[in-house]
Amino acid sequence: MKIRNATLEDAVELTRVESINFPAIEAAKLDTMKCRLNYYPNHFFVMENSQGGIVGFINGMVTNMKDLMDGMYTNAAMHDEKGEWQMIFGLSILPGYRGNGYSKRLFNSMIEAAKQEHRKGVVLTCKEELVAYYEKLGFKDEGKSNSKHGGVEQWHQMRLTF
Repeated sequence: MKIRNATLEDAVELTRVESINFPAIEAAKLDTMKCRLNYYPNHFFVMENSQGGIVGFINGMVTNMKDLMDGMYTNAAMHDEKGEWQMIFGLSILPGYRGNGYSKRLFNSMIEAAKQEHRKGVVLTCKEELVAYYEKLGFKDEGKSNSKHGGVEQWHQMRLTF
């Protein structure tokens, strides 16, 4: 499996993969995906199989804001390349590729890039059932966030501080 930065040409396929992994109300639409790719393609890691097909990806903007805010999901202009915190908006792996450690490899790519760029750390929000998974990756649960993204009432904010 190869990991590379996403390009604008990947937008349609990334949107398809996202729609398989998230409920429609939570999943980024094509216009949002294109906007993200225009603003921060170097914070968008794609995993490809040996035929060059996209099997998963991870993405998120960089900001000086310490907490992940709902507006960040749809307003890519909030990205600040000089920001201190790498936000993670989503991790998507196609169902046939799950359970092989690919999620961890994508996370490690994002984390290593953030370290090399001298960020303070990485922030994400997740549902209750994923807290333990992210804790295994070194993230600390900061409790329930104020997020209502996708109509979900109980997101946990997780932080990995370097």
